[in-house]
Amino acid sequence: MTLVGVDGCKAGWIAVHRDPGASPSVSVFPTFAMLVDALPADAVVAVDMPIGLPDHSQRGGRGPESLVRPLLGQRQSSVFAIPSRAALYADTDDFTTVEAWYVAHRRASEVAKTTSDPPRGVSIQAFGIFVKIREIDALLISRPELRGRIFESHPEVAFCRLNAGQAMSLPKKIKGAVNPAGMEERKALLCRHGYEKSFLDRTPPKGAAADDFLDAAVMMLIAGRIASGEARPFPDPPLTDRFGIPVAIWA
Repeated sequence: MTLVGVDGCKAGWIAVHRDPGASPSVSVFPTFAMLVDALPADAVVAVDMPIGLPDHSQRGGRGPESLVRPLLGQRQSSVFAIPSRAALYADTDDFTTVEAWYVAHRRASEVAKTTSDPPRGVSIQAFGIFVKIREIDALLISRPELRGRIFESHPEVAFCRLNAGQAMSLPKKIKGAVNPAGMEERKALLCRHGYEKSFLDRTPPKGAAADDFLDAAVMMLIAGRIASGEARPFPDPPLTDRFGIPVAIWA
C-alpha cells in the first residue's frame, strides 16, 4: 500500500510518499484535504500534528505527550502540551496583523486556563500550529472513515524509536535556525532505514523548509511501521475524544 509521511509547512503540508515498488517522492499540498484526496483509498498516513482534542486539559497535555516525553531526554521540549478543544477554537479568524495574532493568542490562553487543571495558558509555539490542528480535526469529524488511515506521530519520538530507543543526541534546530549537525545525525539514521542520501539532500519543494522535509521523511517510516503492525501507540490502547477520534502518538 502507499505510505505517506506528512508535516505542516509554510505552503500548507509537505508529504513524503512511496507507492508499492517505487522510490519515495515529495510533494506539497495547500490543504490537508487535498493531500488526502490525492492518495489511494488504502494509503496509510502518519502526520506530525496532534489528532484528537480534550475537553479539559490536565498537567502535561492530553496524555500521549506525558508518556513520550521521558523517552526523549534533552529533546522532550519538542513535545508541546495541547490545550482544550475550546482553546483551539477560541479564535478562528484569519490574522491580518501581528497585533491581531497576539490578541488571539491571549484569548486562546484565557480559555485554556479556564479549561485546564492546573490552569495553564498556551505557548506561542503551540498556538502557531492551531490552524493546522483545526484543519485535521475538522476533516476527521466530517469524514470519520479516515480515522483508520490517518495517525498522529511525532518526529523526535519517531527518530528515538528507529534508533533502538535512544533519543537523538543533537538538536535539529538551535534558536530557531536549522542545526546542520543535528540534521546530518537524523539523515544518517534515515539512511539506515532505507532512504538514499541523495533524496534527503535534495532541496525541499517551494514553501517547505529542510527540517519539514526531514520530519515528513521520518513520518513515512512510521506509516510503514503502522501498516506492518510494528508501531506502538502511546497510550496503548489509544484514548478517544468526544467525537470518537483516536488520541495517541504512534511510533
